[in-house]
Formats: sequence, C-alpha cells, structure tokens
Amino acid sequence: MTKTEEKQLIARAKKNPDAFGAIFEQYYEPIFGYVLKRTGNVHSAQDIVSETFFKALDRLWQFRWQGVSISSWLYRIATNEINQYYRKRKKAHISIEELIEKSGIELQDEHDLIDEISRQEEELERAHQWRKARKYISELDKKYQEVLSLRFFEEKKINEISEILNKKEGTVKSLLSRGMAQLRGKMSKTQPNSQSRILDTRGATSPASEKS
Repeated sequence: MTKTEEKQLIARAKKNPDAFGAIFEQYYEPIFGYVLKRTGNVHSAQDIVSETFFKALDRLWQFRWQGVSISSWLYRIATNEINQYYRKRKKAHISIEELIEKSGIELQDEHDLIDEISRQEEELERAHQWRKARKYISELDKKYQEVLSLRFFEEKKINEISEILNKKEGTVKSLLSRGMAQLRGKMSKTQPNSQSRILDTRGATSPASEKS
C-alpha cells in the first residue's frame, strides 16, 4: 500500500468507522504473527491483537500523518500491549467477534481466523531454532526484546524500527548491537554450536552498517 493510499484510507476511516475494516484486513496477519512470535501463545496473541485494533480504532482520530506509516503505528500499539501483557500477565479477554461487530468488519470466510492461526503455528514450528531464540530474547531487558524481535522476527529495517519505537536510528543500532551481544552470550552457554547459525539466519546486514 502506497503512502497516498494509506492517507486516503485513514481519511475514509476517520469519517466512517466501517472503513476501518480495510485497515484490519490489510494488517491483521502481520500484527498477529508478530505478537504470536513475541508471546508464543495463540490465545494471548488473539487477546493482544484484538486490544491493539480496538485501541487503533478508538484513537484513529488522533492519528496525524507525519511520515510514520499506519503499519508502524499499529506495530507501536502492539508492542506497548505486549509490554503490558508481560507486566500484568493477566488480560481481560476481548474477542475477535466483538471487534468485528464494533467495526463492521466482515471476514470473507468464517474459517479465516482459524486458517490464519494455523499458518502462524506452522511458521513457528518451521522456525524451531527461532523458538529457542525467543526464549533467550524474553530473558533480556524489555528495550532489547523490542528491537531484536522487530529486527529478526519481523525483518524490519532500522528506520522502520525507529518509527515503531519512536527512537532515533542511532539509538536503535546501539540497542541492537548490545542486545545481540547479550543474546549471543546467553545462547553460547547452552548451545555454542548453534547460536551463530540462529542469529545469522535473518537480518544478515549489520545494524551498524545498514543504510536505512
């Protein structure tokens, strides 16, 4: 979706909440995948993603186009919700059905959600080594969890991470470098032969050298 199309979509959704369905359809899958990889729990991911889109819908009137894409804005909300989830570990259940009813969204097929969950679970299974990496990432400070997850799970560029977390690119690069050093240290203690392979499978470009 181009920036012009995003602007037009946001403008329509601000005037008519039913138009928010197009935003939901466009970004649900990547946001759900991101949250699922961060939490490792399908039910928790559903709750967090539902809350993410509820807040996006409620706050859409506040969104001002300043060069930050709707995608980065949604990732930012989702990241905040993930952090809150880990702080509280107890979230009120908000169903996808309630979101659909409130926003006027109609899924093309009643099995769409189940199919999407299955696809994401299969991806997690294929990424067996990355599930191991997630365990170690979850043991790091929150600031490192955020940048590493966006970089390696979502394959976001430095400038995209900067937008999502509202941090300077230099800060993002520094956090990535320090976070990777800590992650390698943790992984090398238990699986010295595999930690390099896991870390090198994605985001092959060095954070320090990438031109965002």
